[in-house]
Amino acid sequence: MWLILGFVSAFFLGTYDIFKKISLQNNAVIPVLFASVVVSSFLLIPFLALSHLAPQCIAGSIFYVPSVNLQTHIYIIIKAFIVLSSWLFAYFAVKHLPITVASPIKATQPIWTVFGAMIIFGEQLNLYQAIGVGVTLFSFFLFSIAGKKDNMSFRTNKWVVFIVLATLTGAVSGLYDKYLMKQYDHMAVQVYYTFYQAIIMGVITLLLWYPKRKEGTPFQFRWSIVFISLFLVTADFVYFYGLTLPGSMISIMSTVRRAGVIIPFLYGAIIMKDSNLKIRILYLLEVLVGMFFLYLGSK
Repeated sequence: MWLILGFVSAFFLGTYDIFKKISLQNNAVIPVLFASVVVSSFLLIPFLALSHLAPQCIAGSIFYVPSVNLQTHIYIIIKAFIVLSSWLFAYFAVKHLPITVASPIKATQPIWTVFGAMIIFGEQLNLYQAIGVGVTLFSFFLFSIAGKKDNMSFRTNKWVVFIVLATLTGAVSGLYDKYLMKQYDHMAVQVYYTFYQAIIMGVITLLLWYPKRKEGTPFQFRWSIVFISLFLVTADFVYFYGLTLPGSMISIMSTVRRAGVIIPFLYGAIIMKDSNLKIRILYLLEVLVGMFFLYLGSK
């Protein structure tokens, strides 16, 4: 069951990437991110309100949001900062890079999660996992070569650097999820960290974007921003809930979840008409082969 939830989360996450790309086209990045987390907060408010005002309605269900102590709130605030760092890097990168470049690089995130697990938790790679890491990292290198055909050097193009930083901070977030889900309720984590994100992004928007809003790209609210929130909240809910089920493994869930890269890749190829697709399709297949070996090694 938890593996099925991983694929469901992957679908919603891949669709979220498409709406993110649509929302960011010729639009200001910071207010788009702020608007999306505010909408996400509004989507989650009913669950928090029912849990505290009419707990008998959802008590004992997977939608119940329990109260947490101050220490737990601090841990959740840390997660909010980690996730926002990853998103800010990713949003700027997605705005300026072809989606067929940004999404496959972001899809290597589970590999870095594996490395982090080895260093932090002392986990060891078996043969299949080692093959998966090697194949995916090699594909990552090949993407850097392909990017030069579009004047997107991994060394000089800051947007490529941004998507790499988004991937690494995303891996840190995945490792932190493993820690949080062992100790705290999944709905409490999702609801409160979303609220804290809205507060933090509100401050960032007021301090960094609003004073200079007339100097850069203007902000336009689009309904695609609502779909960013809807698909992300759903993807995260399914993902967090899946991690709470008996036998679930973060290594497999994070890998399967990133298989959703296929959806934005197809969107970029068919709708956006991104260039150099033939070679990128080959590299994408290599990334998926690497993930498949990682999956086999994690069974």
